[in-house]
Amino acid sequence: MKRALLLGFFSLLAPVSVLAGEYNLIVDRVQIDTGDFVKEGIGYNGASPGPILRFKEGENVRIKVTNNLAEMTSIHWHGLILPFTQDGVPGFSFPGIRPGETFTYEFPITQAGTYWYHSHSGFQEPDGAFGAIVIEPEGREPFRYDREYVVQLTDKHPHSGDRIMRNLKMMPDYYNRQQQTVPEFFSDVAEKGLMSTVRDRMDWGDMRMMKADVEDVQGFTGMINGLGPEQNWTGLFEPGERIRLRFINSSAMTYFDVRIPGMEMTVVQADGNNVRPVTVDEFRIGVAETYDVIVHPKDAQAYTIFAESMGRSGFARATLAPEKGMQAPIPEMREPARLTMADMGGMPGMDHGSMDHGSMDHGSMGSGSMGSQDDMPAMDHSTMDGMEGMDHSNMAGMDHSSMAGMGHSAMGAADAPSDAFYADGSGITPVAANGGKFLSYSDLRAQKPLYADREPTREIELRLTGNMERYIWSINGVKYEDADPIRLQYGERVRFKFVNETMMTHPMHLHGMWSILDVGAGEWDPIKHTINVQPGTTVYMETEVDAPGHWAFHCHLSYHAAAGMFRKVIVEGAPDSAPIETSNEADAGGDA
Repeated sequence: MKRALLLGFFSLLAPVSVLAGEYNLIVDRVQIDTGDFVKEGIGYNGASPGPILRFKEGENVRIKVTNNLAEMTSIHWHGLILPFTQDGVPGFSFPGIRPGETFTYEFPITQAGTYWYHSHSGFQEPDGAFGAIVIEPEGREPFRYDREYVVQLTDKHPHSGDRIMRNLKMMPDYYNRQQQTVPEFFSDVAEKGLMSTVRDRMDWGDMRMMKADVEDVQGFTGMINGLGPEQNWTGLFEPGERIRLRFINSSAMTYFDVRIPGMEMTVVQADGNNVRPVTVDEFRIGVAETYDVIVHPKDAQAYTIFAESMGRSGFARATLAPEKGMQAPIPEMREPARLTMADMGGMPGMDHGSMDHGSMDHGSMGSGSMGSQDDMPAMDHSTMDGMEGMDHSNMAGMDHSSMAGMGHSAMGAADAPSDAFYADGSGITPVAANGGKFLSYSDLRAQKPLYADREPTREIELRLTGNMERYIWSINGVKYEDADPIRLQYGERVRFKFVNETMMTHPMHLHGMWSILDVGAGEWDPIKHTINVQPGTTVYMETEVDAPGHWAFHCHLSYHAAAGMFRKVIVEGAPDSAPIETSNEADAGGDA
């Protein structure tokens, strides 16, 4: 009787769980209340975010997904190492899940840590189709804690994903609420002089961009675990406890700078993999990244979890407290970010005239070419012609190798130490509040090497290309639909060289295989699934090619992936594997 009561109690806490490692997920339309507005979205089992899926390393899992939508859907298990047929990308892994049908995912769990899941169809993910994954390790972890919470961040916008994409194509600065103003011009004149200010404006005009081009989409409400700032998700603790916070950035477009005023955070995992502990006051979490941190509140007081957007256009907020109802002050947002020429890696000195902006037909990119969400698998990006003919030679020749692996560190100062930041906090260079320690990629070291350190067999250069003014995004100047797949051979070790020739930061995500981020630590380089590449920088990562099949490789900013910053990767030559079809027909997922 007692066992039956306990099972009944736990079924109320997690109604989707059937057995350990077995779940039922129902995809349906849901109402999402941000506290600022209510909108219709997409969720799992009646809510967005969906339920936390908890697995154990070494077990086999089965997840039945029933599609109650009127359009196709899918679920991608972000960061999980699994057979490509279970990866959940329509056109790559499987056809997708038709309306009214149930698809069963089955795969082994070969890892531990914090991950997440989301739709890879249309713009369903930014519309709410995502949830968290927590995987318990087989053995003991190299750190201890008394309790844990998932802290899942997102940026919820009043507009649907389809509408946002149409607006960006018609007017790329449609959602930019922080345009430079006339008073700001006169303020700069007073500070820097007329000629210097005019010259600065002309430099940015030559690049067909603005200093305010830090974020593509503003006007969102930041949310934590499905609650907006006013709704205030609260996690309870007993003073003296060590609390593990599993941060997941499930945003469509927003990078968050996270801090807990009055409390240090010790980073122990990055993208699900253990790292040597590093204590920080603040960290930036890119779109699709996860960070696990340990905090140790000693006093019986409330603490605010404050996640401020990189462009200072919005924030998410939650609370850690000994009792429900307790709150701590909410910090004021810092001044809106402005890009600097240092942020751009010295790009004004390059010949941007070769980019031939004028040859692109801006009018052809109107909303008429977009279609509805139902049409997303067949999205026609042919209106973006002109990228292929662009001469990027001036940019590609830039050697930013001295900044490789700097990640969140200062850019444009190759000789600066990896943790150097601009004192004035200008641009998108992270600066911790009150002069504290801000996490840098260069701080990350693997707790235990996952692979033997060896020389790569070859290098592949991926130039991240695009045009904010035309809202075009691509790789090597070619949009996804016109690109050949990247072909890798099973068993090789490939070094990818990302050269960011754009003004935006891009979180690059390779499905199915780990990304070894080069921070100069050799075998102790951190293992990640998402690598941020900041403007004007070159970043290197290596991949052990150990997973045959078709895999997606893309920027995880939803509207960048949909606009063409996406590739198919085909891994061939695995022993005892059947030949792999090479068709490039696929739903790139609309979002990522």
